[in-house]
Amino acid sequence: MTFPSINLNSPASSKGFDTDVLIVGAGPTGLTLAASLLARGVRTCVIDRQAEGANTSRAAVVHARTLEVLEPLGVTQRLVARGIQARQFTIRDRDRVLVPIGFSQLPTQYPYTLMVSQAVTESVLLQRLVELGGRVLRPRTLAALVQDASGATATLDDGSRMRARFVVGADGMHSAVRESAGIAFNGGSYGESFVLADVRLGGGVPIDEVILYFSPAGMVVLAPLPDGVHRVVATVSDAPEQPDAAYVQGLLDARGPQRERALVQEVVWGSRFRVHHRVAESYRAGRILLAGDAAHVHSPAGGQGMNAGILDAISLAGALEQALAGSETSLDAYAAERRPVARQIVALADRLTRLATVRPGLRALRNLAMSVLSCLPQVRRRLAWQLSGLIYR
Repeated sequence: MTFPSINLNSPASSKGFDTDVLIVGAGPTGLTLAASLLARGVRTCVIDRQAEGANTSRAAVVHARTLEVLEPLGVTQRLVARGIQARQFTIRDRDRVLVPIGFSQLPTQYPYTLMVSQAVTESVLLQRLVELGGRVLRPRTLAALVQDASGATATLDDGSRMRARFVVGADGMHSAVRESAGIAFNGGSYGESFVLADVRLGGGVPIDEVILYFSPAGMVVLAPLPDGVHRVVATVSDAPEQPDAAYVQGLLDARGPQRERALVQEVVWGSRFRVHHRVAESYRAGRILLAGDAAHVHSPAGGQGMNAGILDAISLAGALEQALAGSETSLDAYAAERRPVARQIVALADRLTRLATVRPGLRALRNLAMSVLSCLPQVRRRLAWQLSGLIYR
């Protein structure tokens, strides 16, 4: 279907609209987009189905490129002040280092991975949104969405209606916006489930390094967070709803360090989830656009999900500003730029996940191949550029 353009600069075009951009979803992607638009002088409204912001989170990594693009919003230093700088990402088979990836030599002001919980990231972004004059309407659920040549009308769960020139779905994997637009979400799901826990650990656990452990039993990620907490993420056949200390200890004993055990002292928070690898067939359907998890989801290996969503938001903010000035081709350019990036990220996360869960009989061959490749500086350098997001500059 083709949607004709209109002159959004004409006086008549400003009539009958409650806002220029309606954003559905107040996660990191939606908050970043809203703040970026408000900073550009674009009228923006954000709705979210939750009564309050999430108190727990899955994402815990903010990469260098993400910190770079957030600089103009004035939030980067606030995040850095509240996070831990991890300058190394290591892939190991128990105690054996297979691939050491360092970030110190990257050409950026942020040569590290910033470890900070998504809850903190969201609170910093929300604070900036409020400073710019914005707010999040909660709890508000999208009940229906209809678009025409000049805009879109959203009906909310309380019966109210909102007219916007553009609507952005930043409402996660089960996006109501994407479903309303009839955009396919192609891909599949991993057979395993994932367990996630924030724990306090004893033993010889690095406090400035993210480690991806491979083992016959599956993978486990061990990552430092502020306040003496470590994030544990692992693939399991059937994760418990709320993993306790004994369960997490069993995972680390079977998959983590052997010479000096990581000892679980307390589980601060835990959860389980299943992981899909999907990319939306299109990022745009007329006046409706997608960003973040509404557009792409994948394995947590490599910590790319939230970062990709924030980069979507920054790119989309510029595209929407141009569209509102009369150049709607910018919206197609946004989709053409960001969708291939999502496919690359999904492919990288999928490779890491499948390498981590290779059959026991292929473990020795995998380790040998990875050790040989890691001896090549260009391989380690490319992985550092990919993981940091600098490759997408």
